[in-house]
Amino acid sequence: MRTIAVIARKGGSGKSTVAVHLALAAHMRGRKVLLADTDAQRSASQVLKGRRGAGPELAETSGAKLFTLQLASIRADVDLMVVDTPAVVEDEISHAIVAADLCLLVIRPTFLDLAAAIQTSEIVRRLRKPALVVLNQAPSPRAGVETPSVKRALEALKLLRLPVIPTILRARISYQAAFETGRSVEELDPPAEAGREAADLWAFVEGFLFGRAVTERTG
Repeated sequence: MRTIAVIARKGGSGKSTVAVHLALAAHMRGRKVLLADTDAQRSASQVLKGRRGAGPELAETSGAKLFTLQLASIRADVDLMVVDTPAVVEDEISHAIVAADLCLLVIRPTFLDLAAAIQTSEIVRRLRKPALVVLNQAPSPRAGVETPSVKRALEALKLLRLPVIPTILRARISYQAAFETGRSVEELDPPAEAGREAADLWAFVEGFLFGRAVTERTG
């Protein structure tokens, strides 16, 4: 089993959106998935509870209980556990980082998000865990050229030596529209650009965690 900790120290960065989409993407491709919601706001839980039909398993828990949950998940042959963490409770975030095989830092292209990411990256490095950055809620390119805010964010992350996943998630209303019925943007008809972003994000993460990317949708 592999565990992903989805982390953002700045509220509103879209952490739960990323966590739920990763869990749904893995589920749709035939993996047995558990989403562990350790955020007191339970945003990820609310989305999955509104889903009709099959979906990832859900556990509303805390950081201190993640180790026990991992053991139970391994016995249940779970392939992937996605941990949605709270934004500001450092102890809870630390528990998730310790449990993780991969930490995903969700960052918007803003100064405050980047400043918060520095603090998180220091914890991740201290605990010697692999980490990748998901650039989220970014404005779309103009005539094929990234906006200044995205360019500045990418340069800053490069200087901080934080590797960025090539797929950038754009600011699109379809992400929240899909959540109204507990779905991924990949399940919208048509999925359009947001669906391709979510699929590409999962393909990259899956390749990192499992050593290969499975792109065929199986369920």
